[in-house]
Formats: sequence, C-alpha cells, structure tokens
Amino acid sequence: MALTLENILLIGSILLFISLLAGKTGYKLGVPTLLLFLLLGMITGTDGLGIEVNNPNSALAIGTVALCSILFSGGMDTHLNDIKPIAAQGVVLATLGVLLTAFFVGGFIYIISNYFSIGIHFTFLESMLLASIMSSTDSASVFSILRAKSLRLKHNLKPTLELESGSNDPMAFMLTIVFIQLIQSPLAHSIGHAVLDFFMQMSIGALGGYALGKISIWIINRIELFNDSLYLVFIVACAFFIYSFINFIHGNGFLAVYVGGLIIGNHKFVHKKSIIKFFDGLTWLAQIVLFLTLGLLVNPTELLNPEVFITGLLVGFFMIIFGRPLSVLISLLPFRKIPFNARMYISWVGLRGAVPIVFAMYPWIAGLENAKLIFNIVFFITIISLIVQGTSVPSMAKVLRIFDRTKVPKPIDFLDTDFSDATKSSSCEIIIDENVLKLGHRIMDIPFPEKTLVVMLKRGEHYFIPNGKTELHKDDKLLIITDDRDAVLETYRQIGLQNEIPPLD
Repeated sequence: MALTLENILLIGSILLFISLLAGKTGYKLGVPTLLLFLLLGMITGTDGLGIEVNNPNSALAIGTVALCSILFSGGMDTHLNDIKPIAAQGVVLATLGVLLTAFFVGGFIYIISNYFSIGIHFTFLESMLLASIMSSTDSASVFSILRAKSLRLKHNLKPTLELESGSNDPMAFMLTIVFIQLIQSPLAHSIGHAVLDFFMQMSIGALGGYALGKISIWIINRIELFNDSLYLVFIVACAFFIYSFINFIHGNGFLAVYVGGLIIGNHKFVHKKSIIKFFDGLTWLAQIVLFLTLGLLVNPTELLNPEVFITGLLVGFFMIIFGRPLSVLISLLPFRKIPFNARMYISWVGLRGAVPIVFAMYPWIAGLENAKLIFNIVFFITIISLIVQGTSVPSMAKVLRIFDRTKVPKPIDFLDTDFSDATKSSSCEIIIDENVLKLGHRIMDIPFPEKTLVVMLKRGEHYFIPNGKTELHKDDKLLIITDDRDAVLETYRQIGLQNEIPPLD
C-alpha cells in the first residue's frame, strides 16, 4: 500500500480506534494502557503488518510535541497546595535521584559489558550514556497510571511521584546530551563546562517557565477574544511558545513547559474548566500517538537478538531491584519523616516509558557507533518496566500498606452533561452598575423573574456564593441561571441594561 496522505489518515484513524478499545480492555485487566499502545505500534510496524517507519528525526519531532503537551497538562493538573509540603523531596528526587540512578546503572552496564560475555562491549562513556537515557521516570506513564487508577495514597505520595516524574526529565536530558558530546569530542567538553551548562539551562528553564506562565495568565485574563473557543487556541500557543522560546535562549524547554503549566493551572482564568478538560483529551491523544509512533519505529525481531535480550533483562532488573531503590533511599536520607514503606513505594513506581525512548533517539540522530543497539536496549527495558512495575502499581500500594482506604464522595458525573439541548435553562452574567444599585443594594432587591437563581458572585478576584441579603457593590459580577430565557431578557430591560444584554448560554 502506497503511503499517500489519504492512506496515512485512514491507517492513523483505525489505529486510534483500536487503541481506544485496547486501552479500555487493558484497564479492566490491569494492564497499563500505554503498554498496549506501544505493542500495537510494534504489531503494525515492519515486522508485523509492514508499515515501515525508519526516520528517527520525524519520530523525535512527534515525541517532542507530545512530551510538551503531556508535561504542560501535567503541570496544569498539579495543585501547588499539594506539592508545597513535598516540594523539597520532589526536587531532590528529580535531580540527585536521577544522577545517582545514572551512576549506579552506568557502573553496572560497564562491568557486565566488559567483564562478562554477554555479546556487547560498551566504553565507560557509552555505559553512562545508556544509563542517563533511562535515569528519569516517565511522566506519561506515571500520570496515566496514577490518575487512571484513581489511587489514593498516604504520606503525600501521589503528588511526590507526579512532581518527580514531571520535573526529572530535564536532568536526564542534560546528562544524555552531555555524554553524547563527550563521546563525540571528549577533549572539547570538560566536566566543569558540562556542570556550568547544566545549571544555566535548568535556571533559565525554571525562571523562564515561571515568568512566561505569569505573563500568559496576565494576558488571558485581559484579552477579549471574539470567540470563546479561541481561548483554547491561546493556551495551546502558550504551551509551545514557552518550550520553543526557552530552548531558543538556551534554557531547558521541558522544565520550562512543566513549570509554565504549573503556574497557569494554579491561577484563575476565563474558561479554565473547559480548557483543562481539553488538555486532558489532548494529553491522551499525544500519549497514544507517541507510543504508537515509537512502537512503529522499532523492529521487534531486533529485540530478540541475544545482545539486546540478555543486556535488557540484566540492566532492567538491576535498575528495578537495586539501582532505583538505592538512589531513592540515598536521596531521601534527609527527610526522616517519610516512612520506609513509602520510600520503597517511591522506588517501585520508577516507571520507564516514552521519555527514555525519545531520549534514545538523540544518539541515533547524532550517528554514534552503538546508537541503534542503545535504542533497542532502552526499548526492551521500557517494556520490562511497564509489565513488571506498571501492572503492579495498585497491588504494591496494598502490599506496602500505603493505600488510603478513606472513602471520598463519588464525583457527580451528570453535571458534565451539556444541558443546553436537554433543557430550556440559560445562564448569563450581570455586571452591577449605578442603574442596578438604584433598585437596591441587596440581591433580594433586584426584580429577578421566578425560576431564576443567582449562583455566584465575583468581586475583584474573589468568588463566593451569595444569598438574598448579600450587599452589592459597583462592578460586581453575578452569574445567574434560569429556565426562562425571555424573562431574563425582560429583567435586563427592567433594570436598565437593555444596551448591555449578553448572549445567553
């Protein structure tokens, strides 16, 4: 089949449909949905249905766009009040924890590849490069599993894991780039230069993401777009601008886009609820496309080669059983209040996923000697991690007794329905001016029609639910809901707002 644009769209839509069905089935069986997307891509690829994707540059571009969406959405969904108590330990895990993981795993790779007959030989720098690529936990995997399972964990573990996975990619990325540069030209890049470059990029990324997030909030709350849907477009543009601009000024774009999402998501802005729901769907689409693309990029038969299979098993289980736990236990030594079982759970939820595979494309694109071998090993280890760790995230929480069994109210799903077609209800906003205040200074003095409710009052930047005796001030904004549209329009005319009648939803 020729890969025309029509065929690509046809195949892509079919794969998306199959991915959704596979994800639903996998959720019921306790299998991580992202693993199924990855396997589906492999089945569809060169060794399966024959769709050949052998361009790491295109896959890297797709991966970068997807990771920006995932990290930005993850930041928007993270509440600052949740991460403030665990910010210090999260940052330590995202920096020192990643560095220690790379050191331990890199040393293990160097030893087994040089002193044991496993079919491969990596230099020290190549060993450290392979370990650096796998040193961070994957935000897409952690976010999707923790949130899809709706796990309630003790000791603030959920925000800790989400903060670590959302902010540790920059450290792994920097280590990956540094070791690629050292392999290509070891004399031109000193350790001191690498350390200085790391701190510069991290600082620019964090500060730039914070500043651009603040600027984005300032603009979105003051710009008046002619169509409400354009606010979604504006936020998407903000996300990709933050990443690309910070990269342009030599900062770390991945850290910046996460921090920018964190700042934007923790401020009030117009249409916030609908925008967050939109990004939730966009993130799932990005994850599906990303994992399908990565699955298409690999040749499954290459994963069964002895050097890949044996090395992947040894390194994967060393990282799960020794490398990650050691790095977590050492990193959390200053935090004595964290119980041992919580530390072990943090160690276990060190999932590898799309991020290591995306990072493994950089040596491939750079043309390093063992780049394809490194890519295949990273891919194999990712599958091991998703199978072993991903499937046992809920059960391990019960085994380690950190599962919070406190009952919480069930979310009200029916409020998510669009009532506009099912009922005659309408909602609108009334801005209190001098004409309204002439009728009285309390809500009960305003001649609203029957079957009309004032459900919210905004005064400045503050929101609260009013009652009939609530005093009204000039420039207050009232949100009203009614099942009689004509009566509301008549009310506008009665209180002198006939020239300011807004559209009713």
